Amino acid sequence: MVEITIRKRPRTESVVTQRKFYKKTARGKVIKVLRERYLRDDIGCGIQGCGDCENSTSDPLPFTGDTQHNAYPDGHYILPDTNVFLHQMDLMESSLFRPPIVLLQTVMEEVRHRSIPLYNRLKALIRMDEKRIWVFYNEFRSETAIIAEEDESPNDRNDRGIRRAAQWYNEHIKLNRNVVRGQAKPKLPVVVLMTEDAANRNKADESGIPVTSIRNYISMFPENTAAQLLDSLSTAEETTLEPKLSGDGRQALYPEYYPESTLQAGLTTGNLYKGHFNASSYNYLQGTVSVHDLPKPVLLIGRENINRAVHGDQVVIEIFDEDKWGVEGDEVVDQEATLKNDDAADSDEEEENDEIIRKEAHAARVGEAAASKKQAQPTGRVVGIVKRNWRPIVCHVDATALPSASVPGSNSAKSLSIQTLLAHPTSTLLPRIRIRTRQGPSLVNKKILVAIDAWHTTSRYPDGHFVRVLGDIGGEDAEREGLMLEFGISYGAFGSAILGCLPPEGDQWIVAPKSDDGMWKGREDLRDLTICSIDPPNCQDIDDALHARPLPNGNIEAGVHIADVSNFVHADTPMDTEAAARGTTVYLVDKRIDMLPALLGTNLCSLRPNVERLAFSAIWELTPEAKIVNVRFTKSVIRSKAAFTYEEAQIRKDDPTLQDPLTTAIRLLNTLAQKLKAARMAAGALNLASPEVKIHLDSAESSDPIDVEQKELRETNSLVEEFMLLANISVARKIFEAFPATAVLRRHLPPPQTNFDKLKDILKKRKGMSLDVSSSGALANSLDKCVDANEPAFNTLVRIMATRCMLPAEYFGSGSVGRDTFGHYGLASDIYTHFTSPIRRYADVLAHRQLAAAIGYSPLHASLHSKANVERILEVVNRRHRMAQMAGRASVEYYVGLALKGRNERQGQGQTVTEEAFVIRTFRNGLGVFVSKLGIEGLVMFKRDLTEFDADNYCVTIPGSSAAVSGDKDVLISVFDKVVVNIEVETDKNTQKGKVKMTLVHPIDSRAL
Repeated sequence: MVEITIRKRPRTESVVTQRKFYKKTARGKVIKVLRERYLRDDIGCGIQGCGDCENSTSDPLPFTGDTQHNAYPDGHYILPDTNVFLHQMDLMESSLFRPPIVLLQTVMEEVRHRSIPLYNRLKALIRMDEKRIWVFYNEFRSETAIIAEEDESPNDRNDRGIRRAAQWYNEHIKLNRNVVRGQAKPKLPVVVLMTEDAANRNKADESGIPVTSIRNYISMFPENTAAQLLDSLSTAEETTLEPKLSGDGRQALYPEYYPESTLQAGLTTGNLYKGHFNASSYNYLQGTVSVHDLPKPVLLIGRENINRAVHGDQVVIEIFDEDKWGVEGDEVVDQEATLKNDDAADSDEEEENDEIIRKEAHAARVGEAAASKKQAQPTGRVVGIVKRNWRPIVCHVDATALPSASVPGSNSAKSLSIQTLLAHPTSTLLPRIRIRTRQGPSLVNKKILVAIDAWHTTSRYPDGHFVRVLGDIGGEDAEREGLMLEFGISYGAFGSAILGCLPPEGDQWIVAPKSDDGMWKGREDLRDLTICSIDPPNCQDIDDALHARPLPNGNIEAGVHIADVSNFVHADTPMDTEAAARGTTVYLVDKRIDMLPALLGTNLCSLRPNVERLAFSAIWELTPEAKIVNVRFTKSVIRSKAAFTYEEAQIRKDDPTLQDPLTTAIRLLNTLAQKLKAARMAAGALNLASPEVKIHLDSAESSDPIDVEQKELRETNSLVEEFMLLANISVARKIFEAFPATAVLRRHLPPPQTNFDKLKDILKKRKGMSLDVSSSGALANSLDKCVDANEPAFNTLVRIMATRCMLPAEYFGSGSVGRDTFGHYGLASDIYTHFTSPIRRYADVLAHRQLAAAIGYSPLHASLHSKANVERILEVVNRRHRMAQMAGRASVEYYVGLALKGRNERQGQGQTVTEEAFVIRTFRNGLGVFVSKLGIEGLVMFKRDLTEFDADNYCVTIPGSSAAVSGDKDVLISVFDKVVVNIEVETDKNTQKGKVKMTLVHPIDSRAL
């Protein structure tokens, strides 16, 4: 029997082994918490071959450390402090930065406390195969654990703990590298503390601890590597204070933000408001902030009132008195055109930018003047930032911003001197970013990644740093990666820990024989049912299938069978954690970024035909009028008989010569679906629209687009949709009944009626039509009546515009909001969830787990009993869902542009694509148009002084005297008019970036303006 020695801890140690902190309870009370801390002396150092430590890892830090650095020829490891990870994560993630790293527990905990996004990036950094990182739990090793001294701040305590760990490591290495008689003295690698805190460096020096700053460390790298790494350094730590005057006396261009105490007091009293800033896509000097308690968004007009807010920032605003309210400007103000002569060196000198200031002041006056003609909306200004949306930004560099001697190919282009440049984001919603780089010439014609570090009151633009090159502008790989980075899509390969959660049989996995009680326990055998799936062409992740059959009593049994993903993805596993972080599968035109490894999504979970698969089934008994008699839910095993595309199913349904069981089932499902839809519409469901197009690629192996057309929707699309809606509603009722406090649901809140004011006004003035928005049913009836007998596409256009007045749907936990807010406005359902796509949506996986517990199949995991945890997960899922939708739309826009460019090239020199379009917005200097056939929007620009603009009636008049008009009669163009436009893809001569350009050819030729 193994002897166990229990060491009695001396009373004097008790304070060392306790952790004390204060926390605020849900009721606002502050309490002191003491936690026991168990210290050990067997926590490994992580260094290969250490005789004193049992390092349980297959990838320890190298015995010699890194011997390539000039300052540490005997080898070294670096031990960064917290601020290195808080401010220089781009450097740490760089593939050029690969020293062995000791990552302290103290540092990880402090990063987690300061920034969850950075903490998640840090965890991902640890998992990178190319990095050499050892996590050392210094707070639990007896020699490195410390306690806070009297009057010592938490920051000072942590700094001291980091120094103590660095000191212990160096002593530990010396003790374990003994001199052997007759052999040369062994080289002793050192553990180097890396910190930007000068006081911390001084204290480390005094204690004999090797220490370095980041810049000093990088400067000893080879010249080219050092240049690239120095460019990737954040400037945030260098400029933590915002001076009202710069060193050379420049005046502030923006007002200072209010102190934190003032912001909190203002929010509490209702004098200030909080919301997210949304930049205008038409005017870079305007934006809005939607505030929960206000019926209309608050308008921000002018650079000073936007006050350094970036699209997506959570801001605090102050609303002006009503006599200062205004409306959105009626001019298109393009950042690239207005600021084309601005450069990074003098962009903050007001006296040198009179023209820019004049243009920007005019843009602000346009909105203020218009307020006298229209109903004004609240205006205000940003007075504080709650949370920045400073993610890495995809940019390009303008070649004309470089000195002529520095153009690519010249001798001086190889110089590593520092240049200050303006990086131009690919998104028009974001400001230019000033960066300092040694690689200016090599960045021309490249798509690059830039991070914002700070935005001072004295600077027109934010300061940032270069992160890395993505590739050539226009290159498919660079464009695709840039798109994914722009929308924060996780696209890395699944790690070994995640892949280790897959069935060991791999693609040889099969459903076990029925005699195997383990897999079949609690499952129904539905393999004999006539089940089929109906999906888009080339669908590989088939997560739903259906069946229908008559019952002896005259009713009908209908079933929806969903891939049983939760059988493979278990809570508290690396795969589950990754799926929760990704939130959803992202569909781009030429690529799918999966939420789950392909083995599951496209194989083991996919309900392929003629293969046994595990499923979660919802089965109804319905009357011939599609009224629900009862519903039951069961885990099952199915064997789909066929996988149809929408077109194939439609052809089969419409072919009277086919009377086989599959065709009969499809017809029966279709009949029920029509009645289900009719019942929904009668209840007030909305039939909205969004532009959807189909991109034709050159071949299955190529991602080159050759053409684009509008998607065709068939009856079978609606068939599948109706049964998926029925399943989602039925499951929502079941899980809410079982778990009223934590059910994972989805809602669509009614939009404020003021959201429709502009659309109602346009319809009334331009078409003499009314729009009743008092309820979803009233809106549905009104939309049905918005018909132009001469223009069949008009009704679809109005539905698209109405869709843009809606609020987005969102996931929520049932215990976090009032029962009266559960409803789904668009579907006219009092409760709803997502259950039918667990292969591609994490919310569905959670609903599956809750449904399995509700029917007694398996217990519910503890995490889904916690309201706070459910809300935390769904907050991430909501954000990921929004980003995935935007990435998908951006991918379509990019490939539509490529397809149009290809079509132009095929038509020959000087030929362009010509299409009909609807006018959807009018400006003093242009038109916003929608090309329904291609599903794209664009701007047609005029010279402002050649048009007469009637903002109240949404129209512009082109004088008959204009060269653009054939004849002498004035031409009136208004919203909803049909026009003809030329569409071409124009390549910017400086940035090499392609963008869609539209010009009007009928009723006027706008090129003559």
